[in-house]
Amino acid sequence: MMEETWVVAVRSIIAFLTLIIYTRVLGKQQMGNLTYFDYINGITIGSIAGTFATDLSSKAWIHFVALTIFTIITIIFQYITLKNRTISKLMDSDPTLIIQNGKILEQNLSKMRVKFDELTMMLRQKDVFDITTLDYAILEPDGSLSVVLKPENQPVTAKDMHMHPPKSKLMTEIIIDGLLIKQNLEERNKDTNWLSEQLKKKNITIQDIAFAAILPNDKLYVDLFKDKITEKIDMGDYEGPF
Repeated sequence: MMEETWVVAVRSIIAFLTLIIYTRVLGKQQMGNLTYFDYINGITIGSIAGTFATDLSSKAWIHFVALTIFTIITIIFQYITLKNRTISKLMDSDPTLIIQNGKILEQNLSKMRVKFDELTMMLRQKDVFDITTLDYAILEPDGSLSVVLKPENQPVTAKDMHMHPPKSKLMTEIIIDGLLIKQNLEERNKDTNWLSEQLKKKNITIQDIAFAAILPNDKLYVDLFKDKITEKIDMGDYEGPF
């Protein structure tokens, strides 16, 4: 029993390290933009790695060879799709227009097997809550949604106003789960005295804070463990226990 446990442990470590190496070799495309081919291929490689780690009825070398071959095939197809647009379209499909001039193209939506609820969810993720503000919505090969607002609904940019705003900054988290991250505080040229003054104004302590960050405008954002929300919004469309 112990011998099998050690064998599984060693094979699991080897499979884990092999996956890390092969994932790095495959590049960020395998992680970021999953097409149908990438999705199915990723599941297959993961399944082989799982069998590699736990199937003691066969030699580990066979599973390692299969994992390596699948990775090599993936790299070859990545190269081919870069060079041959026809094969690329065959493997990854084309973008599909599903909204035009604020109108849903039901036939295209049905062809992509996307439900109306899924469409509205993807629109909300794009900060679109009024479908009539759209000129176009395009379903990309990786399943994501791209939207184009009508000209009158597009936000005004600093360039449109002939303005020259200051250089952009990032939001920097400084407290997570009641723990102070001093390094991040110093990166924004702040110290604990500044933080203490800000928290004193809000009459709270670090231990009360679930998350805190310095915003790009150098103001402090704070979210407490116990938020005082008087009215909760129900997003469901039916009465039920869930």
